[in-house]
Amino acid sequence: MEIVAILARWSQLVANLVLLGSCLYLAIAGTRRELFDNAWVIRLEKLFPVLTAIVLVGLIGVLATTTGKATGIESNTWKLDAWIEIVRHTNMGHMWALRAISALFLMAVSVFIYMKRERARWHYVMGACIASLPLVASAMVSHAGADENFMVYVPIYAIHILMAGAWFGALPAFLLIVFDRHNCDAKGIQLVLNVDSLKRFSVIALPIMVAIVLTGLILTDRMVEEDYHALVASTYGWALVTKIALLIAILFIAYQARSKWLPSFERVCDSIDRSSLDKEEKINQSFFSKWVHKTTQIENYGYVEGTSDSGVVRLRKWVRVEFVLALLLVLFATILSNSVPAKHAMVENWPYPFRFTIDGSIGAGAWNDPTVQFFLGLGVVLLVAAFGLFWLGKKKDWNFRKRALVTSVLVVSGIAAILPQFAVVAYPETYRNTPVPFDAISISNGSVHFSEFCTSCHGPQGKGNGILAKTLSMPPADLLTEPHTARHTAGDFFHWLGYGIENTGMPGFINSLSEEDRWDTVNYIHAMSRGYQARLLGPAVIPNKPSMGPPVFQFTAYDGTTGTLKDFRQTANVLLVFFSWPNSLDRLKELSESYEKLRSLKTVVLAVPLDGYSEAAVAGFAADTPLEVVRDGWFEVKNSYILYRRTLKYPDILGSGNIPDHMEFLVDRFGYLRARWIPSLDQSGWSDLNLLTSQLLQLNQEKEILPPPRDHVH
Repeated sequence: MEIVAILARWSQLVANLVLLGSCLYLAIAGTRRELFDNAWVIRLEKLFPVLTAIVLVGLIGVLATTTGKATGIESNTWKLDAWIEIVRHTNMGHMWALRAISALFLMAVSVFIYMKRERARWHYVMGACIASLPLVASAMVSHAGADENFMVYVPIYAIHILMAGAWFGALPAFLLIVFDRHNCDAKGIQLVLNVDSLKRFSVIALPIMVAIVLTGLILTDRMVEEDYHALVASTYGWALVTKIALLIAILFIAYQARSKWLPSFERVCDSIDRSSLDKEEKINQSFFSKWVHKTTQIENYGYVEGTSDSGVVRLRKWVRVEFVLALLLVLFATILSNSVPAKHAMVENWPYPFRFTIDGSIGAGAWNDPTVQFFLGLGVVLLVAAFGLFWLGKKKDWNFRKRALVTSVLVVSGIAAILPQFAVVAYPETYRNTPVPFDAISISNGSVHFSEFCTSCHGPQGKGNGILAKTLSMPPADLLTEPHTARHTAGDFFHWLGYGIENTGMPGFINSLSEEDRWDTVNYIHAMSRGYQARLLGPAVIPNKPSMGPPVFQFTAYDGTTGTLKDFRQTANVLLVFFSWPNSLDRLKELSESYEKLRSLKTVVLAVPLDGYSEAAVAGFAADTPLEVVRDGWFEVKNSYILYRRTLKYPDILGSGNIPDHMEFLVDRFGYLRARWIPSLDQSGWSDLNLLTSQLLQLNQEKEILPPPRDHVH
């Protein structure tokens, strides 16, 4: 069924693009009505109703296969009532209806153009406009339409597909012209008109292709983001890589056609008397048409390898190849639209024993290795030499094949020297998505597992100074102060926890820890690392610099309120107050008295006990305060946020660590940890409520800068 869905989408897309591009080509090229009398134009117009029928049939196929997939009942693929329900009750169905209605209008226009004896440019302009409607509507049901910033990416996708139609759809007209042997042999006025139409269209072909490439890069960046590994380990990635390879081949053919073979085709009509046409052109052309005509008076390049006829033969051959490659490109674009984007792809088993990374190789100190320096330098020299020889060969008019061969060998050699220096060992789990969210429960559970299985070597705080550390052949990794979580993926840690690390003394715990236990431990390791980075925080908010996502959590307050930290996103800042009883009583009373003021600043106060005694003793106070005092979930929240207690002045990396008796954290309304105040370490700070108020005012003035923090570590 998936193959049927892809073929349905591909056929209707190809037909729609050809209709758009053909009408646009005729509208641009048809400055003289005599062009429309060409046999190739008549043959092309005969295809219009057929192509429109393919669009309609393809849309029906899309609706049928989508219905079966959306309902999960394969038999619904062939049920008309199921189709109607999808069209009536889903956004996708509404967009399909809009595309179908547009296709019906397109059918009417196609029949009108085919039946009309006297043709005019506005007929084709109208056809191009109507043909663009189903394509624009399809943007709303594309990956761009599903993006959270669809208002930005849907227009970009629409431009991309319209430009693709302008280029791809013009290829059939191009083919019909270069294979119009009657006019080529007769060398009459119709041949002049054909060649002029090609020259006019070639002027806009370059900006069209530039627009296709630029919009494609923007969309690719959005669909891939940082998950470049998925380009070689997912359906979306391989389809995208294949599409890019086809595009490169097509661009090369187009360049050859424009610079070598098309001028040969133009020389066929050099001897034809154009005086009557030029006279008519001066009278009829608009300013834009005159500019196009002037621009297209290109130099007739000599064709070194043969005569003009050989150039025409090559043009016919390679334009056919370009069209076939373009059909394949649209097919892989269709596969892309049916695949999960790379940034959401599940790479459960990485198929390679290595991966490329900067942070894990050069960033981890590999640059200091003389061997690495040598090969990086060698690779750069080879690449520079490759481009230098290519430029010199072009300037000296060396044989193209030899120049291309030497350049290719140098480029491949340079890349072969550079890439291995960025390679590190990888495992099947390296890019596995973490199924357990980065939340307080997981981190708290992970702390228990870490304490039981890891502290003897890595130490109680992960510093690598456990009691067994000196007995090992290789010192244990410092998981606290060294950026191991930046250099390695969550899947790497998951693998090591299960199977150990060879030649280091680290054992595997696959028989002691379940998969969920290992993911919890991975979350705890990330929380330790983030907590150490949080020493940069202080009582003052750094304006417009969100960067750290805190652990999310669930809670139940004494007044019966339940919720999560994420509930406050987009609505309120959160002041997390970790207290001990009775040391924090005065501060809690002060915040209670300022409750209305804080609320007016769109700030919620959540009070979390730091120990069991405080949790029991605060019950009476909780009944009388407007603050939300956490009753259930406090233990896990406390275990997570005490990891964020360190400051630059007091990094607290020795022994088991010292837990302050009072801490306050400020989380902005977009979910980022922005400031922290610890009275015993920061001294002055939010004890002056005016300073706290000024920080809240700063946060309330800020707009959303980054997307919400990720729910899972990577």
